[in-house]
Order: sequence, then C-alpha cells, then structure tokens
Amino acid sequence: MAAIFSSFVFTYSPLPKPPSSSYSRIHLLPHHHNPPLHRVRASLLQDNEEKVILHDSLPSKTSLHTVQSTTDDSINTSPPSAFEKRVIKFEQSVNVFLTDSVIKILDTLYRDRHYARFFVLETIARVPYFAFMSVLHMYESFGWWRRADYLKVHFAESWNEMHHLLIMEELGGNAWWFDRFLAQHIAIFYYIMTVLMYAISPRMAYHFSECVESHAFETYDKFLKIQGEELKKMPAPVVAVNYYTGDDLYLFDEFQTARVPNSRRPKIDNLYDVFVNIRDDEAEHCKTMKACQTHGNLRSPHSYSSDDDGSVCALEADCEGIVDCIKKSVTSDPAKVN
Repeated sequence: MAAIFSSFVFTYSPLPKPPSSSYSRIHLLPHHHNPPLHRVRASLLQDNEEKVILHDSLPSKTSLHTVQSTTDDSINTSPPSAFEKRVIKFEQSVNVFLTDSVIKILDTLYRDRHYARFFVLETIARVPYFAFMSVLHMYESFGWWRRADYLKVHFAESWNEMHHLLIMEELGGNAWWFDRFLAQHIAIFYYIMTVLMYAISPRMAYHFSECVESHAFETYDKFLKIQGEELKKMPAPVVAVNYYTGDDLYLFDEFQTARVPNSRRPKIDNLYDVFVNIRDDEAEHCKTMKACQTHGNLRSPHSYSSDDDGSVCALEADCEGIVDCIKKSVTSDPAKVN
C-alpha cells in the first residue's frame, strides 16, 4: 500500500492550511421502537456484543409491502451456489487485506495523535458513498438502473460522514499540513478504486465499506474507553451540537436503515457524548453496508413510514455490476424498460 500511496503524492496540491481552532491545543489523552420483524446486524458487532447496544431493526420490505413480487423475494433469500461462495470468500479476503494494510499505516503514523487520525479516517470514510452515487448516476444515464432509495441513503451517509469530518476539523485534527496532504491523496486513490470495484462487484464494494466502518467503530470505541473521563470534562464542538440536536434530522434518520425514523435522538452535553454518537453512527453505517450486500435489499427508512412505493423511480431492468447491466441492456425488451 505504501507504494500505491507514493504514486499519488505529487499529483495533487492540498488545500491551504485552515485557520487554527480553539480545540487544537486540547491535550488528548435512545426512545421508542416499532416491534421488529427481523434484525440486520453488522459482522463487527457479532464479534463483541458489549461494544454498543443495538436497537431494533426496521421490518423487512417484504413483510410490510405484501405486494412485493415473489421474484424479488427469491433473489434475496436463495442461498449462494458453491462457486459464488468461493467468489465471496475471495472478495472478502482481498478487502480484509486492504483494510489491514491501511490500518497498519495509520497505527504507525498516528499512534498518539488521536484527533489527527480521526480527521484522516473521516476524510476517507465519506469517499465510498459519493463513489457509489457516481456509478449509480452513470447507470441511470444509460437506462440500466434507477433506484431512488440507494441515492437517498448514500447521500445521507455522506452527509453524516461530512459532519464527522467537520467535528474533527473543529477539534484541530487537520492542523498539520502533512495530515491534510495524506488524507486527501488517500481519498483520491480510494475514490478511483471504489468506483472501479463498485462497477465490477457492488457486493465487494459494500463489504469493503463495511470493513472501513468496522475499523472506525472499533477505533472510536477504544478511544472512549481510554479517554472517557477526560472527554466528559470538555465542551462539545458547536458543529456537533447543531448536527445532532438540530430541528431538521431527516438526513440523520435516513442513513440509519436498520432503525425506525425518530427512534434515535442523541444528547450532546460534552465531548464524550459527541464521540459516543460518532461511534454509534459508524455502527449504523456498518449495518447498512451489510444489508446492501444483498442486491436490491436497501430501502429508505422513511419509505416504511410513508406512502412511498418501493417501485417508484425503479427501472425494470435494474442490474448488479456493469457486466450484468450490459447483459440485461442487450437482452431486455426496450418496451418494458421504457
């Protein structure tokens, strides 16, 4: 991975150094639920159930929308073949190797510089969501795919990660030129890699994102355990208070696809609360990325509490990956698509 990063080092000029933050000198040391019909669980949380309390999931789309076709049900529930299992295992092995390689680099560079590490993590973490949207918009332009829910949820995920990034900037995590330089160049490489991966195998791209979000969750959880008492004595950044306790929380609910809207309303009394909520956000991202690995399984949380029909803005010839899209565009009846 070091060789890959070095190939991008002189291709991009980083932004000028932002104004210093009052937090840069800081020494580092939920609600009612509808009855669940099933749970969506992230793999990282299965390994350690004590890390965070998982709230009830949204019902499955088939349980609430009985008009869903049996064809879609069979797609989502049919077990993978032996060959597909081997492909999935290979994809996940590659993703774990890539994630572990980046983690080793971050561990070496940011052993005791927590806020700077978080700034780099959040710069990276928001990249895949607008990479997904880029590919989905391209497919839509070609008439291959139109899924409004995917675009809505991925935008909401990007919006959430952007506010994590703004919080880290207010805490002074981007004070060093090197940290901004490294984060921006990794983001460029990550965007290109995610676009290519998502075009070939959305399942692999979503699993890679799950790995990244898993690492983010574990990083914040460890930080809270080590620095929790100190964080409780520090004030919350203004951007965090505005984001988590503002009047318009539609997008905040939108990225948490395993939750009923309005079921999570964070409290922000100090910096500890901020990091607790950032950690829990990462767990929600992980559950969403887990659900996305089953094609056509993603639904907007607000779709369940409104009259929104899951078929709205959906082309009949939706597809998984560019190979599948090209195949279906050649073999499908244009009259059915249009």
